[in-house]
Amino acid sequence: MKCFVTLATAAVCLSPAMTGKAASSGSAFYGDAPDAHHPWAIHDQNRPQPKIVTPGTFSSVDQPGKPPSDAIVLFDGTDFSKWESAKDGSAPKWVLADGAMQAAHVGDIRTKEQFGDCQLHVEWAAPKVVEGDSQGRGNSGIFLMGMLEIQVLDSYNNVTYADGHAASVYGVNPPMANALRPPGEFQVYDIVFRRPVYRDNQVVDPGYVTVFVNGVLAQDHTTLEGGTGHMSRSKPGPFPERGPLQLQDHNNPTRFRNIWYRPLPPRAVEGGTDGPLTTEATMAKRKQIAASIREDAALIGADHAVQKMLRLMESLSYEKDEPTVQKIEEMASQYVASVKALPADQIGAKKDEVKRVNSAFQYLAKFKALPPSFGPKVETEKLVKDNGWDKK
Repeated sequence: MKCFVTLATAAVCLSPAMTGKAASSGSAFYGDAPDAHHPWAIHDQNRPQPKIVTPGTFSSVDQPGKPPSDAIVLFDGTDFSKWESAKDGSAPKWVLADGAMQAAHVGDIRTKEQFGDCQLHVEWAAPKVVEGDSQGRGNSGIFLMGMLEIQVLDSYNNVTYADGHAASVYGVNPPMANALRPPGEFQVYDIVFRRPVYRDNQVVDPGYVTVFVNGVLAQDHTTLEGGTGHMSRSKPGPFPERGPLQLQDHNNPTRFRNIWYRPLPPRAVEGGTDGPLTTEATMAKRKQIAASIREDAALIGADHAVQKMLRLMESLSYEKDEPTVQKIEEMASQYVASVKALPADQIGAKKDEVKRVNSAFQYLAKFKALPPSFGPKVETEKLVKDNGWDKK
């Protein structure tokens, strides 16, 4: 059996024979209806459920944690199969030892795989033996899409220019905090990246990056200003849809381990349906949702006419489709007539069902999906009042 709350007041269980895509748990005629910029109702039972992800485990200084179940692992400490030289695409010549890879004064490396918006996890360690100062200590860099550098540097008791510290957006924005462990210990970066999006050479979304260092917020939804560079100010501009993750060889033996990412869903400006949308995008999505609900209603058998009618009524929250309105009017009129025809000693058994239908009509009228004078709505309200079912 598949169960869902059809109205705010009652739960209805649908068997597979009644519907092919029974709605998920929630209330159909409950929260505010969709509007010009939001295709979903508040607490919408038709909204897709979040995917199930099994969490990983946290890393310790000595032991890398396990990635979440949907992560794409780029480096697990065993080989360079997903990496290549950033210079010529040849096999990396970095050192592989003790579950980590180490820069070896041979040039940057990058992933063979290319990706865009992501949650990225990287662990790195500066040499335990401190040599040099400022930018000469444990220097490397994590280049998102090969274009935007999140600085890697031994900033532990090390003074350098603010926008060059560990976890800075290099040359653009200093970190909010210096949360590094001592050199030799692995540091943990967790990064949320959204690339800049342009359309017709105009910025639609400038892009953002958020960085946590060892669990401490260092970059808070920092607005991007294009790719980063050394000594030169960044210039806003579009990024490609995908690019490689690049690790810098800055002639310091910096080590990396446990690198993985999770792709992020598209933003509204890229066709996603979460958050406020344009009116055009909203109405297109509402039309799609309504069609899906009508298809679902068509699978409910005739022996469950009330549930079929309620499901069709639900579609009107998204799109006022005249053939559907006519079908609802026909079904509701037949329903009201059948209830009125019941003997006095049997009509009481219909109380909860009639009240559910009445609540649905009230909801649709409140949000102007049906007019207040809609015939079956008026008749259902009268049926409730005549039987005293409106009294608490």
